[in-house]
Amino acid sequence: MVGKLEVIRGCMFSGKTEELIRRLHRLKYAKQTYILYKPAIDNRYEEAHVVSHNGFKLQAIPVEGSRDILEDVLRQEAEGNHFDVIGVDEVQFLDRGIVEVSKTLIHKGYRVILAGLDTDFRGEPFGPMGDLLAIADEDERLYAICSVCGQPAIMTQRIINGEPARWDDPTILVGGVDRYEARCREHHIVVK
Repeated sequence: MVGKLEVIRGCMFSGKTEELIRRLHRLKYAKQTYILYKPAIDNRYEEAHVVSHNGFKLQAIPVEGSRDILEDVLRQEAEGNHFDVIGVDEVQFLDRGIVEVSKTLIHKGYRVILAGLDTDFRGEPFGPMGDLLAIADEDERLYAICSVCGQPAIMTQRIINGEPARWDDPTILVGGVDRYEARCREHHIVVK
């Protein structure tokens, strides 16, 4: 049996983690099981939980890279543990190896649900997201509300000392409302 790949994507504050938690929580009604992973770099709220900005949370296994996910799943299988679904939050922080790991898990019959930012603060594809979207069976794009005009937002605005970030700033800077805003394309600014 071949599994499937679902990608939940959007900008900051669009509800990606909340949607991932909702999908995993619903599995109990179908008597299905899941295992959830998150990049160890994302320690904004709790180290061993995936937590949405509104406080919903599920226990998760922090990993350093995509290979850790595959190795853990294979170890779990060898120990006789079975999961119907494998979830990963903040997938944009993982290495590009997550694409091959996802393919391997899909071919083993797993339903894989990945959630993450589709673009970085510059508006460029974030990490492995472009490649994951290309192989996804299901792609759900979520929208936030622009913090400037209230229109649908698809961009993540990074703010440093009250000003828009510069193009050459590091791509990865973990944060929340202290560093980021949701913006529509018209109000998204990157200083070059």
